[in-house]
Amino acid sequence: MSSQIILLLLIGYIIFTIDHKKGNFPVPMVLVLIGIGLSFIPYFDSIEVTGSMIFHIFLPGLLFTSAYQFPPAGFRKNAGIIMFLATVGIMLTVGLLGAAIYALSGLFISLSFIESLLIAAILTPTDPASVVSIIKKASGNEKIAEVVEGESMINDGTSIVIYTTLASMMTGGHSFNAASFFGEFLLVSLGGIALGVAFGWLTSKVIHFTHNRTYQVMLSIIVAYGGFNLTEFIGASGVLATVFAGIVLSFEYGRTIKEKHFRDALDGFWEIVEPSILSLLFLLIGIQSADSLLFGAWGFAFVIFALSLIIRFIIITGSTQIFPNWRQNISWRESLIISWSGLKGSMSVFLILSLYSQNSGGADMIISLSFAAVLISLVVQSLGVKPLSEKLIKQ
Repeated sequence: MSSQIILLLLIGYIIFTIDHKKGNFPVPMVLVLIGIGLSFIPYFDSIEVTGSMIFHIFLPGLLFTSAYQFPPAGFRKNAGIIMFLATVGIMLTVGLLGAAIYALSGLFISLSFIESLLIAAILTPTDPASVVSIIKKASGNEKIAEVVEGESMINDGTSIVIYTTLASMMTGGHSFNAASFFGEFLLVSLGGIALGVAFGWLTSKVIHFTHNRTYQVMLSIIVAYGGFNLTEFIGASGVLATVFAGIVLSFEYGRTIKEKHFRDALDGFWEIVEPSILSLLFLLIGIQSADSLLFGAWGFAFVIFALSLIIRFIIITGSTQIFPNWRQNISWRESLIISWSGLKGSMSVFLILSLYSQNSGGADMIISLSFAAVLISLVVQSLGVKPLSEKLIKQ
């Protein structure tokens, strides 16, 4: 498999090199489509992507890179809307989208209410990847990019808790218990956040004891991957731990971390790791999803995709209108861009593969519908971000 991985990395580097201006086209979409094409070549038949591979190898690096590069001022300014959308917004989206899918499913296929909610939970986490740079370039609006990126970093933790609860109800016949769900959600989420803050703070202090750039970069790897896996082992959210460790580290820049070379060294390393991970991840998503895309309910997949966009726009617009501060800062046009920029990606694929591993053919339709909706999202939303941003926002 190593030779295939090297070739995939080469393909990814070529695509990123073509997009050397960082914003010419949505790289993840192109990589997924190339991956689907590669799935028809026998040389790549031996490649198998698992949920564990995505969760433990790809996600920690991507989450940490996004978090420590996220501007502290942007998080302070937009913390309210980011946290709301990543928690309450996610729960509302799963409920409304699941109900809508169930209501319309009878026109296409037979789905239970739990199965409909599970599809909604899979499709709720956002993964804007490279579209953030496209938003900045097309609209010149940093605020939209900060809300989109901030929400995507944090909502993964919420999505996993919701998915786990619904999956256990579907596969194990467990009934939904609101008190149990919210108790677990608070324990997993707050535990992950607390551990992440502690990891980030400790890292900022340890940096003072070494002035060697290599050791400092090694420390960041330990924080990203070690903190993620340790938190998961304890039973809290490794996703939130990694995200908040990166955010705290970002806050510490210029405040207590005086070694300016540390950021340069960190950027130098993770700016190589990030495109490498993205290259492999989206190419592998394309290869892995190809078989599941051969099914007869593509029309319903397009309906599900449209419903996910509409409901997300309703929730974002409604929430920004309810709170006066948000209403003054975020217009309906900006709400539309934020809604459109919520692409489906790595976390959705992880949840799909997790469901695949838990079921022996019993969830094939859910898996196919979810994979198809993810692909539609990557293609349609990626292509639409630039013209939509230029038309609605850029003056």
